[in-house]
Amino acid sequence: MFKFLIALKSLLLAGIMATSLSAQAADDVIKTVYHMSEGIPQASRAINNIRNHLAADPKAKIVVVTHGLGIDFLLDGATNQMEQPFSGAIGELAAKGVEFRVCNNTLVSRKIDPARVAMEAKIVPSGVAEVARLQAREGFVYLRP
Repeated sequence: MFKFLIALKSLLLAGIMATSLSAQAADDVIKTVYHMSEGIPQASRAINNIRNHLAADPKAKIVVVTHGLGIDFLLDGATNQMEQPFSGAIGELAAKGVEFRVCNNTLVSRKIDPARVAMEAKIVPSGVAEVARLQAREGFVYLRP
């Protein structure tokens, strides 16, 4: 009976490992959250980082979470330091699967109408809580450009 239990335990362990390996191979996508809170210069760096990231790993799952001054590039009419609009870059990246999330706490505290947020962005209750959730519950890697 003891040998039977050991054999059964070994078979179960082998099954779990095989399932885990096949799930890992199927989910070969690296999930990354870009955390932005510093304003336009950081947004410009992030756009370039994300473009380079996707060029190196087109399957990457990227979510950009913004709060504080980090939301500014996602507001209507936002431009970079060279007066070029961010809207084209946001649309381009969104078309490649990049998700943009904006902190509602920031909108409320800065008295910004949610209608000013780029249509590609989703408003979340808290940017900081969203970053924590993505890391803790969804296994996202954290980057801060």
